[in-house]
Amino acid sequence: MLTDIEIAQSAKMKKIKEIAADLGITEDELEPYGHYKAKITEECIQRLSDKPDGKLILVTAINPTPAGEGKTTTSIGLAQGMYKLGKKAVLALREPSLGPVFGIKGGAAGGGYAQVVPMEDINLHFTGDMHAITSANNLLCAMLDNHMQQGNELNIDPRCIQIKRCLDMNDRALRNCIVGLGGKINGVPREDHFCITVATEIMAILCLASDLKDLKDRLGKILVAYSYDNKPVYAKDLKAVGAMAALLKTAVNPNLVQTLENTPAIVHGGPFANIAHGCNSVRATRLALKLGDYAVTEAGFGSDLGAEKFFDIKCRFAGLKPSCTVLVATIRALKYNGGIPKTELGTENPDALKKGIVNLKTHIENMHKYGVPVVVAINHFYTDGEAEIQYIKDFCKEMGVTVAFSDVFLKGGEGGKELAKAVIDTIEKCESCQTDFKPLYNEKLPIKEKLDIIAKEIYRANGVTYTAAAEKSIKEIEALGYGDIPVCVAKTQYSLSDDPAKLGKPENFTITIRDVKLSAGAGFVVAYAGEIMTMPGLPKIPAANSIDVDDLGNISGLF
Repeated sequence: MLTDIEIAQSAKMKKIKEIAADLGITEDELEPYGHYKAKITEECIQRLSDKPDGKLILVTAINPTPAGEGKTTTSIGLAQGMYKLGKKAVLALREPSLGPVFGIKGGAAGGGYAQVVPMEDINLHFTGDMHAITSANNLLCAMLDNHMQQGNELNIDPRCIQIKRCLDMNDRALRNCIVGLGGKINGVPREDHFCITVATEIMAILCLASDLKDLKDRLGKILVAYSYDNKPVYAKDLKAVGAMAALLKTAVNPNLVQTLENTPAIVHGGPFANIAHGCNSVRATRLALKLGDYAVTEAGFGSDLGAEKFFDIKCRFAGLKPSCTVLVATIRALKYNGGIPKTELGTENPDALKKGIVNLKTHIENMHKYGVPVVVAINHFYTDGEAEIQYIKDFCKEMGVTVAFSDVFLKGGEGGKELAKAVIDTIEKCESCQTDFKPLYNEKLPIKEKLDIIAKEIYRANGVTYTAAAEKSIKEIEALGYGDIPVCVAKTQYSLSDDPAKLGKPENFTITIRDVKLSAGAGFVVAYAGEIMTMPGLPKIPAANSIDVDDLGNISGLF
């Protein structure tokens, strides 16, 4: 059996100008990066601005497990399946981060016969967006330290720095460090920190900005520090905005690629959903809506993270109205939630499935709270037993949701036709569903009330507790006038709770918020729950151990 990268390397890609032409994009509206990937220009985006939107489909999932759910693979296969049915679908996905690529998860370009290509490029440097974001973030940090070194006119307190340097790599050794050592010439000594690039506010800003002007406005609002007399200092105060925007002027434009079956895909932006808002860029999604009858997008990890933030942050800011939510699950993962170890998931076990189905049930109920119809997509494995398959069908019927089985990993678009038809039929039966969509909470509520709503309605917690540091931060944020913006919870992806060991549907627990940070440029407040970290570490055996390139430049071992 071929590996993912072998399948991708054998793909018959079309030149990117052909993919663009099929969408009605001219060569003058492309900035090519070789033959098979390109940036879509602002001129194209403006030209299409008055065109009617297609239908927006969000693909999300149950809580991820070691058994894997295949959310991105399902998203790609769904779009391919729609093309098989004669429907014009455009994908809008996130860019992979090098952290997972070389760490524990591997790449993020799909799998099997449902991939976006060129796979190696997308998983590695792609069009340089991640590097541009890293550079813009670290330029701001350098200008902050330089300002303190060169007289500190803004009276910045080095103990109250709010931003971190970043790197698009898993490197736990950089979580906490000291900078400015070695004497006066090397700067002001202070404690510093690194986060992974996809967790930075600049990544969130790039993904939420409507255009370059909006990007610059948002960059200027980044809270970088407090002064000795406790006054906020923003990026605009350091006169850093122009240079940062210059670094990002190309990165703000979406990237056009294709699937293995030449279905168009716009891949742009890559915030993690466990430590950021987990959605691709607003510009990419809006463009997909203009170019296709259906726009298929995905939000990271389980629906308690990516989908909640998609609805409550991205849709709120961008005025998006989704037509359908696809909730991906596997029978294997549901049995894992029922307490079965990973080594036994290939054995038919209806009792474990019945015990673990509560996780799927909770996610279905949660998604219905947004007023958008749900289709359950079961990513099919050959080990799924007939009794298990029938139980899933009966369960979904009782829940009042359509269920479809997907074989896109092995069969590509052909294996996605059942799911594609289920999604199309659901949308057509519920044309009024767009007007029913609503976010979960009113963003004007106090920060604690918004967190309480998310904790109780989505995580099913009894409530929220706060550390002294979190209490202090909330008071400071509200005093600055930023209490009436959405909240972005950073927590473990493995559980509905903030404890990764609590599977299924945890009962009788509280969510602990240990710190709260303002992302004024992004337009939300980040609340850190449990032990979640913004700079991941590499596992004992990282994926990087298996990646190689031969003398002719052919890459192997990449996912």
